[in-house]
Amino acid sequence: MLLPFPADPDAAADDSLEGLVLAGGAATVENLVAAYSLGIFPWPVPEWPVLPWFCPPRRGILRLERLHVGRSLARVQRQSTWRISFNEAFEQVMRACRQQPRPGQDGTWITPQLLRGYTALHQAGYAHSVEVWEGPTLVGGLYGVAVQGVFAGESMFHYRPNASKLALLALTDALRRQGVGLLDIQQLTPHLAALGAEEVSRHEFLALLAHEQAAGRTLHFGA
Repeated sequence: MLLPFPADPDAAADDSLEGLVLAGGAATVENLVAAYSLGIFPWPVPEWPVLPWFCPPRRGILRLERLHVGRSLARVQRQSTWRISFNEAFEQVMRACRQQPRPGQDGTWITPQLLRGYTALHQAGYAHSVEVWEGPTLVGGLYGVAVQGVFAGESMFHYRPNASKLALLALTDALRRQGVGLLDIQQLTPHLAALGAEEVSRHEFLALLAHEQAAGRTLHFGA
């Protein structure tokens, strides 16, 4: 059953709880598509018995025209012999992200429920992965969700230096070729800030989201 997500998350969010808009329900394809179309995403809290859904008061974004690729990273990209693919190993990427926590986090937010939910979302054509391969070995990647022409990056990992950065550059190249101007990164990190990402208010983010959605794009990636 579709959850009753608020049509205006900016008015409904409880900022005393990091922008909570709803608690409960399951991470089904129907609920995930509806949530992302409104700028809402699930973020499990270990102490909570139900799944919370958030639209935080501050949002990390990357305006693709402001992407900054430093000289050293550009050199790595030019000289790399790794193969980069799309959607070849979605569940493997997601499991690797689960095992490699973000700085300052324990990584357990990628729960079994979310693993099942996003895998189903991938099978339905809404969730996508980027993989970086060294021979037959997966050495880095990321995954995220594409709904109504907007890509929301969820998590990334690397087993080799710069592997996740090259996955991100491959994603931004694919998005820009399709006329996309915005990448939703949810939370700003120092790594992404160095690439030109920034933090904006929820109100500004939702306006940018609506602008991107109005273009009516359907995003396409590799196999």
